[in-house]
Amino acid sequence: MAFIADTVFDNGLSYLDTNGVRLDITSTEATTYTEATSTLSLGNDTVNTGAPQAGAVDGRRVIVPAISAGAVTGTGTAGFYALTDNSAELLATGPLSATQGVTNGNTFSLDAISITIRAATAV
Repeated sequence: MAFIADTVFDNGLSYLDTNGVRLDITSTEATTYTEATSTLSLGNDTVNTGAPQAGAVDGRRVIVPAISAGAVTGTGTAGFYALTDNSAELLATGPLSATQGVTNGNTFSLDAISITIRAATAV
């Protein structure tokens, strides 16, 4: 069976923990920083992820805490999140647990998001 040490996972996740400071909700999944923070963004909030920890099933993860009052900056249906360094780099994206309609000028809330690197499996 393949093996990768937790420290290998943690180094990548530590980069997310240190640099992932802005979470945007987007209409479709972003592939660039500009899409995440401008073109597709429907709202955002400043976040502070937790330190790397054991994954819920396996592997390692960081948790983006729940958001209770993110600023909505566009009107549409948010279905994805984008975590960025708020200057140039898109760090992670994924689907929201459920889509939500948002209206410019309102606030949004999200449950905590787990960003996980799954454990290696035998090939």
